Amino acid sequence: MRDHLDGLGDDTDFVSWYQRDGRPGLSPARLATVCVLQFLLDLSDRQAAEAVRCRIDSKYALVLALDDPGFPHSVLTDFRERLCENARADQLPSLSLERTRDAGMVAERGKQRTDSTRVLAAARDLTRLEPALEAVRAAAGGSHPAGA
Repeated sequence: MRDHLDGLGDDTDFVSWYQRDGRPGLSPARLATVCVLQFLLDLSDRQAAEAVRCRIDSKYALVLALDDPGFPHSVLTDFRERLCENARADQLPSLSLERTRDAGMVAERGKQRTDSTRVLAAARDLTRLEPALEAVRAAAGGSHPAGA
């Protein structure tokens, strides 16, 4: 993905999702890429954040330095909640299609689907499932990573 597309988007594609004032957050384009990787690899939020923190292939895909500390897994829930607002769920597949078309990876007259129903459903399921999994983990006396 990085070699052909240089990421799924640019932060300017997500400007309307965030307020202008306050402390700058994590790159929304990077978080969108993490969500896509999370979906493709069937990872929980905690596993996806751990992959960004520890896996070289994830760091490469996200254009991160090897010593990048990553981010808390709860950031993905917040990002998905933003994705579920308004018609934003349609924006991510459309943006991905546009980027792949610009990179010459999709034929001009070929079949493309940009239906966001599946993406939105997966985002909602993960957003609802993650707190339940964390409650079970805490009740079972599971260990938490440092700083969590």
